[in-house]
Amino acid sequence: MRFRVAASLAAVAATVLALLAPASASATSAPGAVPKTVVLDGNRLALTRLLTKAGVPALRSELKTLTTAADGYLTQGPWSVMDKPQTAPSGDKHDYISEAPYWWPTQPLTASNPWGCPYVQKDGVRNPAIDTITDHAERGQLFNAVYDLTLAWYYTGKPAYAQRAALDLRTWFVDPATRMNPSLNYTQFIPCKVDGRGIGIIDFSQQFTDVLDAAAILDTGAPGWTSADRTGLTTWDSQFLTWMQTTKNGADEAAATNNHGSFFDMQEAALALATGQKSLAKTIVQTAETKRLDVQLAADGSQPLELARTTSYHYSNFNLLALTRLAQIGQHLGVDLWHYRTPSGGNLLKSVDFMVPAATGAAAWTYPELNFQAFSANDVIRAAADQGDLTAIRAVPELSAQPGGDIWLLRPAAEQLDPIGS
Repeated sequence: MRFRVAASLAAVAATVLALLAPASASATSAPGAVPKTVVLDGNRLALTRLLTKAGVPALRSELKTLTTAADGYLTQGPWSVMDKPQTAPSGDKHDYISEAPYWWPTQPLTASNPWGCPYVQKDGVRNPAIDTITDHAERGQLFNAVYDLTLAWYYTGKPAYAQRAALDLRTWFVDPATRMNPSLNYTQFIPCKVDGRGIGIIDFSQQFTDVLDAAAILDTGAPGWTSADRTGLTTWDSQFLTWMQTTKNGADEAAATNNHGSFFDMQEAALALATGQKSLAKTIVQTAETKRLDVQLAADGSQPLELARTTSYHYSNFNLLALTRLAQIGQHLGVDLWHYRTPSGGNLLKSVDFMVPAATGAAAWTYPELNFQAFSANDVIRAAADQGDLTAIRAVPELSAQPGGDIWLLRPAAEQLDPIGS
């Protein structure tokens, strides 16, 4: 069964790699070396790579799914914040901008009122007009492309995958002519109301940790990925982390009690770890026990702050995505967020179990949900199964198929599987 394969990979990885690696091999530059990832388990990835090259049947279909996606990205991009037709209020096109997804105009668009102001909020109902600003969509394409291309290179050794991932990263983060400024001052703005909001940081935090892991994998000797690229990206990461910690937008998002706060912590901890600030990263994860889990997880496993949304199933899974990934970061730091129990009796694994009946079709989801998609819980359930959670283990064979196919064994960390915006 899938969960047995997944659980065994992590358990034997270190031993197998120690036996196979030559004593003189570089831990940071030898092709195929163990990557110093921040969410994914580098030892597990390295062992999976060996098993993939050995042709283990359980991995063949997943590798095909991954390489098919990566092949498509070979001819897409590279993307840049300079592509958008708009300019940020700063006057600098290098600044990333995005519009709030759930805010709508109330008046016809005219020459004197080109935005149709004032705007009103419609929770869970996405305004398609936001797509005229290309930064948000291209950011998503970039993150997906870099992650898939990098993983495809790691498992196949095909140079073109790594070279394309390097070009994409260099264009968005490093090249002075095309790079994004390391800040998010103008995210999720509301026309005629506010230039930018801390809430917009989630544009990045929901997936930027994939980029951090991809860079760590490229660091194991990927063709086309240079020391200058790595230095440039690390500098960007450091500057972005400083921006998060020293601005009003950052403070506002850190203070959020729902999924926004969870994603902020996940991104902050991952950036700290990726930039060599291990002590800071550990403190962030430890603080999340009381700052996040105590506040968010009820004794019965529900997440009341997310159940209040009109898309409550999506947001319950969305918050668990952040928390399970934060728990994986904690495993790199010796912090066990998985088994922490709140004063009320809440627990991360219990909250994943709360999603299982609806995810498997055993029971209906009885809370508000405008667009129920059972498969959106698949990855958080697999993550809990990897931790030995019996309810999740039993649920894995009953999970519904997800669009695009499943590559859990190749990248065992939860991803946002449904397309609803944040």
